Amino acid sequence: MITGVHALIYAHDAEKVRAFFRDVLDWPFVDAGHGWLIFALPPAEVGVHPILPSDTQSHQLYLMVDDVKSVVSKLEKLGFQCAPIRDQGFGLVTSFELPGGGPMGMYQPRHPIAAGKKKRKATSPARKGGGATKKAAKKAAKPARKAPKKPARKKR
Repeated sequence: MITGVHALIYAHDAEKVRAFFRDVLDWPFVDAGHGWLIFALPPAEVGVHPILPSDTQSHQLYLMVDDVKSVVSKLEKLGFQCAPIRDQGFGLVTSFELPGGGPMGMYQPRHPIAAGKKKRKATSPARKGGGATKKAAKKAAKPARKAPKKPARKKR
């Protein structure tokens, strides 16, 4: 079964990007040998978006934050330039240039997040098998119980 996700970031100066993750973001890492650092990521999630005919989208990597304004302020104090924060409805979005790399997206979500969740939410009808859980399927198979009839009132 799947045990994790290994993401790749390509950079013109990989050493600078590795130093950024190590020294600025303070992410834990292992040295895989010859200076190849592999970083542990914070909890992660994957959203699947449709591609419209006019899109040229590819897979993207965003860093999620609790307070995008404070992280932007911190990065700018360290000399990094961030794009203006945009309100996209689902969250506040910005980006910055990785040193020796390219643009890195960052956002503060407003939607519920799946990161760190262990249980699946209630099934949806879109899932294979109609989305019914075993318990729901068993309940649906039973005939509905009828309410007992009230006894007729005696006339005096």
